Amino acid sequence: MARRVDIETKTEELVLPIIEANNFELVDVEYVKEGANWYLRVYADKEGGIAIDDCVLISRSLEEKLDAEDFIEDAYILEVSSPGLGRPLKKEKDYVRSVGKSIDIKLYKAIDKQKEVLKQEKQQLKKQNEEIRNNLVWKVGKKVSRVPSKLKSITKNRK
Repeated sequence: MARRVDIETKTEELVLPIIEANNFELVDVEYVKEGANWYLRVYADKEGGIAIDDCVLISRSLEEKLDAEDFIEDAYILEVSSPGLGRPLKKEKDYVRSVGKSIDIKLYKAIDKQKEVLKQEKQQLKKQNEEIRNNLVWKVGKKVSRVPSKLKSITKNRK
């Protein structure tokens, strides 16, 4: 696990200057094994949506840096893409951007016999030290509930 996190962290350090120089946004970096192959995935976005040419620019620039650093022992496939319509909300800025918008929440364990909760709104609460704390609240029927700590996923609503 730590090795995977280290690879993701180092890749993020390498790709951030490329992303920032081109006014893109780094959404996520993941290093995963699917079947027999390892994938190093970089998800980027920009205002109005990221284009294929933007992904190519990021991929080629990052490829050079990855080859120079050569810190990944496994053979892997580099993919650079948009996070897609149903992008996961992983970082605080994703939640802040989704305030007042519909999101989909999927749970590992059902609450009120539901594992999927649709069209929920994200609310923010400010603490005394002015740090923004996220507090997800949703309504299931007539009951208002708080999101448990063990979520499967939270994504932007595609509708």
